[in-house]
Amino acid sequence: METSLHTSRRVVKSLKDESARKASLPSVGRPSVAKHAVRAAPPDGVAAPPAPGYKPAADVPASTPAAPSSNVVTFTAPKSASSGKPASKEVPMDGNEATAHVAYAVSDVSFIYPITPATNMGEMVDQWAAEGRKNVFGNVMSVTEMESETGAAGALHGALAAGSLATSFTCSQGLLLMVPNMYKIAGELTPCVLHVTARALAKHALSIFGDHQDVMAVRQTGWAMLCSHSVQEAHDMALVSHLATLRSSVPFLHFFDGFRTSHEINTIATIPEPAIKELLSKPLYRDAIQHHRSRALNPTHPHQRGTAQGPDVYFQCIEGANRFYDAAYEHVVAAMDEVAAVTGRSYKPYEYVGAADATDVVVVMGSGSQAVEEAVGFLNANGRKVGVLKVRLFRPWSNDAFLAALPPSAARVCVLDRTKESGSAGEPLYQQVCAVLHEAEAAEPGSRRRYVVGGRFGLASKEFLPSHAVAVFENLASPRPLRDFSVGIVDDVTHRSLPDSALLPPDAGVSTLPPGTFECMFWGMGSDGTVGANKEAIKIIGNAGLQAQAYFSYDAKKSGGVTVSHLRFGPHKIAAPYLVQQADYMAINHQSYLAKYDTLVNLKPGGVVVVNTTFTDVAALSKYLPAKVKKQLASLQPRLYLIDAAAVARASGLGKHVNMVMQTVFFQLSGVLPIDSAIGLLKKSIAKAYERKGPEVVAKNHAAVDAAVSALVRADIPADWAAAETAPVNPSPAAKAAAGSRLEFIERVARPMLALQGDKLPVSVFPPEGFAPPGTTAIEKRAVAAAVPVWKAENCTQCNICSFVCPHAAIRPALASAAELAGAPPAFTAIPAKGPGLSELQYRIQVSPLDCTGCDLCTHACPDDALQSVPIASVLEAEAANWDFSMTLPERKDLMDKATVKGSQLQQPLIEFSGACEGCGETPYVKLLTQLFGDRLIMANATGCSSIWGGSAPANPYTTNAEGYGPAWANSLFEDNAQFGLGIATGTVQRREALHRHVGELLAADAAGTVHMSAELRDTLASWSSAWQDPEAGNALGRALQPLLEAERGAHPLLQALWAERDLLHKATVWIVGGDGWAYDIGFGGLDHVLASGANVNILVLDTEVYSNTGGQRSKATPLSAVAKFAAGEAGRGRQGPPKKDLGAIAMSYGDVYVASTSLHANYGHVTKALAEAERYPGVSLVLCYAPCIMHGISSGMCSAIEESKMAVDTGYWPLYRYNPSIKEDGVHHPFQLDSKRLKGDLESWLSHENRFNILNRKQPEAAGRMHHDMDDAVHARHDRFKHLAAGDLAKPMQPAEAQKPPHSKGDAGCSCH
Repeated sequence: METSLHTSRRVVKSLKDESARKASLPSVGRPSVAKHAVRAAPPDGVAAPPAPGYKPAADVPASTPAAPSSNVVTFTAPKSASSGKPASKEVPMDGNEATAHVAYAVSDVSFIYPITPATNMGEMVDQWAAEGRKNVFGNVMSVTEMESETGAAGALHGALAAGSLATSFTCSQGLLLMVPNMYKIAGELTPCVLHVTARALAKHALSIFGDHQDVMAVRQTGWAMLCSHSVQEAHDMALVSHLATLRSSVPFLHFFDGFRTSHEINTIATIPEPAIKELLSKPLYRDAIQHHRSRALNPTHPHQRGTAQGPDVYFQCIEGANRFYDAAYEHVVAAMDEVAAVTGRSYKPYEYVGAADATDVVVVMGSGSQAVEEAVGFLNANGRKVGVLKVRLFRPWSNDAFLAALPPSAARVCVLDRTKESGSAGEPLYQQVCAVLHEAEAAEPGSRRRYVVGGRFGLASKEFLPSHAVAVFENLASPRPLRDFSVGIVDDVTHRSLPDSALLPPDAGVSTLPPGTFECMFWGMGSDGTVGANKEAIKIIGNAGLQAQAYFSYDAKKSGGVTVSHLRFGPHKIAAPYLVQQADYMAINHQSYLAKYDTLVNLKPGGVVVVNTTFTDVAALSKYLPAKVKKQLASLQPRLYLIDAAAVARASGLGKHVNMVMQTVFFQLSGVLPIDSAIGLLKKSIAKAYERKGPEVVAKNHAAVDAAVSALVRADIPADWAAAETAPVNPSPAAKAAAGSRLEFIERVARPMLALQGDKLPVSVFPPEGFAPPGTTAIEKRAVAAAVPVWKAENCTQCNICSFVCPHAAIRPALASAAELAGAPPAFTAIPAKGPGLSELQYRIQVSPLDCTGCDLCTHACPDDALQSVPIASVLEAEAANWDFSMTLPERKDLMDKATVKGSQLQQPLIEFSGACEGCGETPYVKLLTQLFGDRLIMANATGCSSIWGGSAPANPYTTNAEGYGPAWANSLFEDNAQFGLGIATGTVQRREALHRHVGELLAADAAGTVHMSAELRDTLASWSSAWQDPEAGNALGRALQPLLEAERGAHPLLQALWAERDLLHKATVWIVGGDGWAYDIGFGGLDHVLASGANVNILVLDTEVYSNTGGQRSKATPLSAVAKFAAGEAGRGRQGPPKKDLGAIAMSYGDVYVASTSLHANYGHVTKALAEAERYPGVSLVLCYAPCIMHGISSGMCSAIEESKMAVDTGYWPLYRYNPSIKEDGVHHPFQLDSKRLKGDLESWLSHENRFNILNRKQPEAAGRMHHDMDDAVHARHDRFKHLAAGDLAKPMQPAEAQKPPHSKGDAGCSCH
């Protein structure tokens, strides 16, 4: 079936005519970089001249008056001229939103799955569908979350085969999981668009940040590849790709740089939906859509697709698609022209910017082109002749168009790739350009021969500055340019990196930004709201008429880590894809950052600095600040303001959240908007942003805004700070240094990275395979808690519960003899220890104030009121010294049974100080796992929260005991963790069996007289050979063998071989660990296979009931009526989704799998017993762990997770049980044991405590009420079934997914939802 659209020659001719007709269209994109003034920073102490269009802001009352700073400015928005184009709005949004707007407008269906940083696009289209927003066809998009990207691609293929206009959003490993279906979709010549936030691939390590590794890995699939270079382009190219795929019948992969473009907020001109609708109403597109729909699978006009072909015809069919790809380039050009006609923004697949007679040209693709453009403007203003050729269309490639865009004068060409292909002759874009130029030169022997080099930049979002681009041009102009180079790093191993630019050094203080650009930096802490507040602020500024840009950098901590918000605004378009280098305004929201990090290095002289500190007068601050910071302030001479924002936040009921206090201060001091107007807009944005959290939260934030300015204090910088030499009062005292340098890695890698200096580290300091030593979190000493617990000895009953529930292992019991306490600090008081065998010892509970996150779980868990939360400043020095001393005491792990609550806490936790959120519900389970089995533990950890808080370089929280034994931890991928763990277990078993056989052979050889060994070694080997499968006795013997083998290994090759494999004498236990997104969704197929394998492996599922790592999307563990992302449509319409998958019932159905459902916070003894039984069970074990999470929105905070968990168990929402197949049913003993035997409490009351359930209750109270009633009925029905099972009544076995299935839900579309 073919229409005129698909008659290649006719289309190409008409498009060429159309292209020629529109060749004169003006380009009204961002201003040419060549017009940007190049401004040098003023000398130290000299104020910069006022920026055009700005006026000084009003100051606030100060302790001492100071002259207004020209760095603090107010902009009066220019009046926009009418262009005669269809009305469009200029609004600030990020690249994800800019793309999603277009994708939603032109698509029928979308199948989504969360993966950072593409997740937001799926969330947006899901939310818009829930709101009933109609696309240009008058329909509401159908949005479906799948179990994986493989599933999303398969469903996408199916929807396309049904004639729908379908799209999806993905990146990285998710894109690779789509590859098989991408081949199919392209092979069937099906119009489709995938929007990809290009991201690094997991190689030696996972990285969520942006480069082109993923998209380059699919360049062979037959999809056209269109690249956007900015947020505005992401919006426009999204439409171009949807138009071009309809025109060409070739599927399009539209990609832009992950994070750098996807999460950058910039002011863009949106394309009006009426204009999009008008475009798609053209006969060309009506025919294309009808053609696509007419090819749909339908029994009224059946056809067959996806057949099997042999060598006789397969090749010919492949070649038959050539004409579609031959025509695709012109289709893209035509689509770009049509978008230009609507928007006034002109694009080309290959676009040159620079000197018309340039001799040196850089070819680049993606956001890095903007930095190169700034470098081009800088160099040409300084007499050079250079240019940049920006590639947007990578597939299909057009040789003629590329050559036409390249200036004939270009003698030297450098191609920059944002990817790495190890072992290749060059990266993909470089090879493509080389092939083009070689073919052109071969076709015209007399033509100019161009010198071509290639290089790499920006992997995993590594900063790429205009100064780096200048260095690239300097290399290209050198007599012998370096080929195959890297830029932006120091490669001191293979010496392939470019040196810093001589003409534009990174620290030269020269700006290539548009004149009048005002730059700001906000130093915040993860989960303190700073990033969210700045996102709102930049939207307020952008909507007020200014050009605005914002980008946010994070570390890997789930909560409590460093965030830096980079904001720019001004009268001209801002296209600067790099971090702020010279801040006019800087806010430091946590005073400890001044000592920990070089916060002031990017402050412009004479700028504004606001510090949130408890030291709100100069005298107190002077005692606190390090000498380096004092000297920096004295040199830069900023306007310095102090505010105790934490006190304002606490008084307003916001706890630690200082974001709105500091945001109000920003509007007051920056003068970006009239303060009354700014406050009104800020309050309006608060109401919108926090609507989901309820009116009380909105009111508290409004109160903080009202109280902020009056708490602000202007501080003069003392002259003597310039000569500061005295030692500062260190907020991170001896404990940090005492952590020591037991490994070179800590000194050479970890410490610089933790100080945010990782960008400066050279290649040589890193292990190339990505391995990390244990225990590096011990040196962090983050001191993020505002308040920490202190021990009240007189109330303590020595239960150790506080230590048991601590998510970060920051509070522990200590036992010591009187002699050991002789050198204790004065504050290290202790009481006589209680319990058998403890009479000669003293007992104490000790907290590490520098490692505590202040979650308050321990104070809530303590049954005796033996802990009191106090401000950290009041106890920091004394308690830090106490902690240091407690760490010198010997471990007394053999005094009590470790499989008890109290005894387990006398074992050293072999995970400590992780990057998890305060109050995390996952980490206590893993901590307990390490206390029970840590010295023989191998962990296969699925990607997710637990892999991020447990494995983010350089902080490895898994540590070792005094012998050097500890958890061996590894992460493969998200989807394959069960199989990965099974492989580890299988490989370990096979190697140990071989070792056991070798020991037998060695003993036989000794008996035969061919090997001679000592009697002690012989007897110990024989004992080990008998007990090798017993982890207690066998491992003790394995330890005893180590020195014996060391002494005698040279006596015979068999002994030497045994010595080489001595680590296998130690019997390991393999645990497969991951969250519910892995276990219930993407990894369920592999998990199910492992459950059926009969292997001796253990599975620990940390069930938060959402995809907590990617922001709270629904999983198949999400319960009825809980509102989660990717389920907005169902919740918004009060619909019922599928019930929570009953993973325990599925596992029990095999009959030979140990299964336990536990809640650590609700029953301490139960989880301890379950883990011990699971590990002892000689087969597959599955332990399901209820894990409270900040995503649940517990109304009283994570400190109440214990009370909430107990209610969840009491009401039957989360049952406690154990199913042990090794117990045979005999009428007295039952394999199934129900440990939460009686229901009590009100389920509805418990649901009301968590915002995930309250959201629906506020929006759809009747629907929520029905669902809660259904859930209550289902809970009671499940409990009754469990009681029958526990009594040995197997007549009615538990069926998977029955647990929350509403009894009367059939046919009632509005009775329940996720």
